[in-house]
Amino acid sequence: MTRSNCPPSPAPPPPLQAKEPCLRYHLTLTMGWPIATGVIEGSCRLLVKDRLDTTGARGSLPGTEAVLLLRAVIDNGNVERYWRSFTELDHLHTHAVRYQGQPAPAA
Repeated sequence: MTRSNCPPSPAPPPPLQAKEPCLRYHLTLTMGWPIATGVIEGSCRLLVKDRLDTTGARGSLPGTEAVLLLRAVIDNGNVERYWRSFTELDHLHTHAVRYQGQPAPAA
């Protein structure tokens, strides 16, 4: 098939048409910037594949999501920041909100 006898390409779906001014991949690649979908999909693919290739791995969707989140945090080097945020939110949820305006009960 040659270019002259190829059918025209279909129009992009409406969500992509709306974002077309922002989709300047040729400029992004020229600048050497990563295209986020490739970076994200590549990272996710490696995390999921590694998790699923573990012999005997079982789990639910929420459990698998939690494991993948923690692995991504570790791989990105954000463990300290994540843990600090997690403990602050956990304290707020389990103590500060529950005993708001009252002293926490003694053990």
